[in-house]
Amino acid sequence: MGLSQVAALLVIYAGVAGAAGVGLAAAGAHGSELGALTPPAYLLLMHAAAALAIVAVGTRATHGSAFLLAAFVLLLGATLFGGAVALRTLTGFRLFPMAAPIGGTTMIVGWLVVSAAGLWELLAHRG
Repeated sequence: MGLSQVAALLVIYAGVAGAAGVGLAAAGAHGSELGALTPPAYLLLMHAAAALAIVAVGTRATHGSAFLLAAFVLLLGATLFGGAVALRTLTGFRLFPMAAPIGGTTMIVGWLVVSAAGLWELLAHRG
């Protein structure tokens, strides 16, 4: 699978994550018992938008695969966190123990991968 195909799949993933964020935000606005859906909604929306920007950078970068990896890790973390909170809020069931904290940690790692990809890009253009 080529870089442009991976980029297209990540754009699709970001679109779905953004749509899920809007849905969770709407649900969270309809009652105090659903208010717990608001934080994951915002995280999904922010990380979907960030992933789109990172994919755009990655398609033009010397080491684009590092940026695409970062976008995927960010989306994965936001999905895991959002899914865990939404499932527990809506059904009372847990996705698995520590799913939300693992999702949060994954988002942090994703941002560090963004930084590493940027540094790699900077070093590639020195000289």
